[in-house]
Amino acid sequence: MKNKLYFRIMKKLDSFTLNIEYGFEKGVLVIQGESGAGKTTILNCISGLTTPDEGRIEYDSTVVFDSCRSINLPAKNRSIGYLFQSYALFPNMTVMDNICYGLRNKPEYKDKKKREALISYAEYVMNTFGIYHLKRKYPNSISGGEKQRTAFARAIAAKPKLLLLDEPFSALDEDTKEIIYKEFKHIKDFFQTPAILITHSLAEGEMFANQRIVLKHGRISKEAKAAV
Repeated sequence: MKNKLYFRIMKKLDSFTLNIEYGFEKGVLVIQGESGAGKTTILNCISGLTTPDEGRIEYDSTVVFDSCRSINLPAKNRSIGYLFQSYALFPNMTVMDNICYGLRNKPEYKDKKKREALISYAEYVMNTFGIYHLKRKYPNSISGGEKQRTAFARAIAAKPKLLLLDEPFSALDEDTKEIIYKEFKHIKDFFQTPAILITHSLAEGEMFANQRIVLKHGRISKEAKAAV
């Protein structure tokens, strides 16, 4: 089914083995649990940054990993937007260059007209996030909230089929956090990109989750659905 995400991941970690199977069709899946429970490992396996020992990962009708069939698509070919806790912006690149960085891996980027369309969409996303005026600025000259918006815009600009968010609000002050909450709700409703959100905050889980799971030692200990 289009947009449906299914993952079965087994990965041996230092103190336990991550062993999880889950699927959802749309909206935001929130993953919670104590530190070291395996939450970030799930995102890294789905994105292709980490290889599971066994399992299968499929979304948008595409199998990106299957240990039985020796399928393991490179991270750059998985059409995933990944927002790290640290934002991971390139300090030597402008805001515009950071946001357009992921576009270079797209086959369309080699065609001049299609490249212009991609860049135009990136500019549209920047306008949506209210950061177009920062396009020539460097990360060290913008605020934490502006860095967060830049990171969100970069993740969205490449039109990913799946969005992965690892504690994206934790480094923000309370005032900025409230602003970004509203923007993320807008992203969720407007762009309609399926997402997995990791957060320790119960309030954020209730605010954003269509479905929610809690991990303990690499396994699901609790599951809940929310009407968001």
